[in-house]
Amino acid sequence: MAVPPTAAVFVAALRAEGLTVVEVGRWWEHNRNHKGPWGEVHGVMIHHTVTKGTATTVRICRDGHSTLPGPLCHGVIAKDGVIHLVGYGRTNHAGGGDPDVLAAVKAESYDERPPRPNVGNSDGVDGNRHFYGFECENLGDGKDPWPAAQLEAIEKAAAALCRLHRWGPKSVIGHAEWSDDKSDPRGFAMTSMRDRVADRLAVKEPAPPKPPTKPAQPAPAKPVVDLSKLQAAADADPPKRGTPISYYGVKVVEQALVREGLLAPSLADGHYGTATWRAYALWQRRCGFTGKDADGKPGVDSLKKLAAKRGFTITP
Repeated sequence: MAVPPTAAVFVAALRAEGLTVVEVGRWWEHNRNHKGPWGEVHGVMIHHTVTKGTATTVRICRDGHSTLPGPLCHGVIAKDGVIHLVGYGRTNHAGGGDPDVLAAVKAESYDERPPRPNVGNSDGVDGNRHFYGFECENLGDGKDPWPAAQLEAIEKAAAALCRLHRWGPKSVIGHAEWSDDKSDPRGFAMTSMRDRVADRLAVKEPAPPKPPTKPAQPAPAKPVVDLSKLQAAADADPPKRGTPISYYGVKVVEQALVREGLLAPSLADGHYGTATWRAYALWQRRCGFTGKDADGKPGVDSLKKLAAKRGFTITP
């Protein structure tokens, strides 16, 4: 069972194969799904457009014409190898075809070519449901050249979808191999194109480079607050001259109170003054303490709760 992927996966697969893709309008929602289902999908069908000029070709394949509404394919492969996406879902590209061909493509059970089709567009099975379609800019007269860049883009587009669905190259056919009243694509052989797709699929895609591994960094040490010295700092106004702030851990506690929204950042100055007293008293009340237990002087229980929440440790 091959369920069509999302449009994002579809375009990503084309680009991953090295194709240049132009997205035309809101191509991902332009389709004929109101006329019937799209999927299961079983292969990729290649066409020629019988048109000249990329802009004209893209417009016709997107909009269609009076007897055949667009989109007429999923992507237009221009002579320069650029793919122009014009639709996604059911499109008017394959028409009716031979059920024996569909079975052979689905099973990838034929030799060089699928069985010769015995039915045409008017009496065949619905190919628009079961195939991706790429229209290739070419007059289809056997004289209009197929540039190397265009043939390579056909190969890449077919291989991209084969990779996506884990198909082999026998899932890639021409319109003339599907229906007995079609002749496209004319000017190159689908047998040789399948050989090219097979060669591309045989090349294992290089694994993406692994990002350089960074040496493991030791976890930063948590700040340590000495409870007894912090309590002494809360009683001393100002703290003992020459004593480093880190000795008391005042600033660690103030920064925790700032992160709790209880102290203005500008007041986290390492001085356990009036503002810090008030902020810590609010923290104690938030912890459920009242009265003398919420007097703004750090106690072991409230400090443990603040340390657990704000990433520092305490010592007695």
